Amino acid sequence: MTKASRIHGRDARTVSALVGANLVVQPGEFVAIMGPSGSGKSTLLHLAGGLDSPTSGTVHVEGADLATMTVKQRAIIRRRSVGYVFQDYNLLPSLTAVENVSFPLELDGWPMKKARREALAALVETGVEKLADRRPESMSGGQAQRVAIARALVGPRRLLLADEPTGALDSSTSTDILRLLRDRADNGAAVLMVTHEARFAAWTDRTLFLRDGKIIDESGPSDPSQLLSQGAL
Repeated sequence: MTKASRIHGRDARTVSALVGANLVVQPGEFVAIMGPSGSGKSTLLHLAGGLDSPTSGTVHVEGADLATMTVKQRAIIRRRSVGYVFQDYNLLPSLTAVENVSFPLELDGWPMKKARREALAALVETGVEKLADRRPESMSGGQAQRVAIARALVGPRRLLLADEPTGALDSSTSTDILRLLRDRADNGAAVLMVTHEARFAAWTDRTLFLRDGKIIDESGPSDPSQLLSQGAL
């Protein structure tokens, strides 16, 4: 991501959601994004995952410039390379947990049995395999979040984008999920996580701090007290 900016609206109603962001996340790196509400954290993730386009600047995923791709090509990148944990989970209500998790693989042409097998393994990783045949309406918020995380982890994901992935989870389960993300990074994936929790950012290799759409600071591995001193909460 090079000098990427995202502006919404026009004239007097213009809102700069992200301003001149420069960010490179290497394979095997786990990066946290912190900042107050409205600072541009989710916008940065949307640009990185090709869910939105920058008003100016460039965004590359695995060397490919997303701006030069068609809508179909960006969709293929998201299915094959990018796992995304949405803040609102974004599960399909008509599908069961295992169907939600296997859906991107089946869209990409995987045989159904193989896709469902991979999906079940991802549900096991996130501790919700017993929910495989349940639909989102019959899940708690924490259960739905873990199903959404399983969907992001399934298959050969090389870029993981997580927007508050522990927001609905208790402390013990949050630690399990952070361990999963850390493991993915240690095995070569690039991981970018938005969090308000300094103790979770301490799991990462470095932390970016956003305010008013700008990256204002960056730190390496730190203890929670050091992260809190940056004023990111």
